Amino acid sequence: MFQNIVDFLADFGPWGLAVHAFLDAVIFPIPAFFSQVTLSLMNPATALWLATVGYIACLIGTPIGYYIGKVMGKSVLYKFLKKEWIDAATDRFQKNGEAAILIGSFTPIPFKVFTILSGCLNFPLWRLVGYAAVGRGLKFYVVGALFYFYGRAAEHMVKDVSLYIFIGGVPLIVIFLLVRRHRMKKLAAAGKASSTDNQETIGSSS
Repeated sequence: MFQNIVDFLADFGPWGLAVHAFLDAVIFPIPAFFSQVTLSLMNPATALWLATVGYIACLIGTPIGYYIGKVMGKSVLYKFLKKEWIDAATDRFQKNGEAAILIGSFTPIPFKVFTILSGCLNFPLWRLVGYAAVGRGLKFYVVGALFYFYGRAAEHMVKDVSLYIFIGGVPLIVIFLLVRRHRMKKLAAAGKASSTDNQETIGSSS
């Protein structure tokens, strides 16, 4: 049934991809990757435009998925998606929500799992959108660039695109998060020291 919907949406070209990418971030179980590949195969010259359409639609759908999770809870996921996907995403999210969103943007786990979980677990919406913009942009545009530069020959390349992005992207994500954590600790320590100094100044003046 879902594949029939994907085929139906592909008949509408970029508009169909936009709808698919939007639903991909909300609740639809089949990633927009498949519509993007199908349409890029038809006309590789438009691959980057298709990537842009899918990317924007995905970002528009991200807050909708977030509020679905906030209102309906995680149970809505079990009605449409595999339990192992949901459990794996939940485990990653509880350990580090930021890394989960970035890495989850290009893993086989459908992205709506992370948008809905963000709402369930009260992860800040602005962070979700920010990290989704990075991770989803990377996947949409890597696929688009491959078709744009290699034409229909890219069909065999994109099958492993998630793996390649994962291998290349995860180290960068880890470094980014470590640097960010170190910076936040440094700022927190500086703020604590400043507060202590102020208290001492007040105490001495009194």
